Amino acid sequence: MMNDELVLLRMVTVENDLGDLINQLERTPVLCSVESVTRSEFYQAAAHDMQPEIVFVINRHDYSGQAEVEFENERYEVIRSYLPNRAGAGRSRNPNPMDIDRLELICKGVEVNGDA
Repeated sequence: MMNDELVLLRMVTVENDLGDLINQLERTPVLCSVESVTRSEFYQAAAHDMQPEIVFVINRHDYSGQAEVEFENERYEVIRSYLPNRAGAGRSRNPNPMDIDRLELICKGVEVNGDA
């Protein structure tokens, strides 16, 4: 059940009132659920010097490759995205049809330098 709000973050180039191109942070709020990083995910990532902390589950149609997200005023970097229904179709004989649009974002916390 997706009861929480996640904000997808992306830098976009826009034109200001003077006609100059500037970078601007685009914020896209989406519904999500929050899951823990599994033990196997944690150890597999650690072998590649990654430190996953949290998994956000969103609708795959809401995601456009954003590299960072914000949840409860904390910023996270997306380490990888995962479509469990497609990538793991062979794991379950009875996949949940409700998971067809499920996308997992495996994330780690990032330091924000005060100018978020």
